[in-house]
Amino acid sequence: MKHAAFTLAGAALSLSLAFSAFAAGPLRIAADPVPHAEILNFIKKIDPKLDLQVVELTSGVNANELLANGDVDANYFQHAPYLKDQEKALGKTFAIAATVHIEPLGIYSRKYKDLASVPENATVAVPNNVTNLSRALFLLQSQGLIKLKPGFSDPANVLATPKDIAENPKKLKILEVESPQIPRTLDDVSLAVINGNYALEAGLTPAKDALGLESAEHNPYANILVTNPNRASDPRIKELAKDLQSPQVAQFIRQHYNGSVIPVAPQS
Repeated sequence: MKHAAFTLAGAALSLSLAFSAFAAGPLRIAADPVPHAEILNFIKKIDPKLDLQVVELTSGVNANELLANGDVDANYFQHAPYLKDQEKALGKTFAIAATVHIEPLGIYSRKYKDLASVPENATVAVPNNVTNLSRALFLLQSQGLIKLKPGFSDPANVLATPKDIAENPKKLKILEVESPQIPRTLDDVSLAVINGNYALEAGLTPAKDALGLESAEHNPYANILVTNPNRASDPRIKELAKDLQSPQVAQFIRQHYNGSVIPVAPQS
């Protein structure tokens, strides 16, 4: 009995020390400035005891490398298909702690007011990373601008490339560009397919300005809170996950972004 008592006491002490180690210092979260850091800063107001340190990402910084190297405790900027591709590239395994919101991908133009006006041989800027390139091609297909080969009907399970375009009636020229730079190409291209966060940063309102917008229904590209597997049990990560999926945050997203960012949490 004494041995059992000592074993239980040791386990409790180990657990307590582990939680104390987790709680040392602020919880460091790498996030894109818009909307992710804005959402996290709102959480700082409603849950100040969580002690968040928001690390805003700049162009060229890989937040998954920061996480893998222990420079941050979690990141909040990406969707699951992109994370899966990153795990392969980095040879790492991460843990999804929360599914938060959708930023619908949009098609924008400064030269044309609708997609029907786009002429032949028009240039379309699209993201150059594997998952968002595929996502852009599926959006172009949904808007009737191209048609992919048979079998390319489920963006959650297949990745498309320009080689998979079966029909291109307007002979669109696909130009692959780094995602953060695409808004800067708007004056030079006919169309630009822009991620929701970069559109917002560029002063665009996806729900109003996009000529074509990705549907939120059955969308596999919800943005997620990601951490390392050994930190998934950190009580602070769990509390942040709960906050991100709370009715208060969902209401903030709806009111602040007017349909350009859509919370996954149900309407309350």
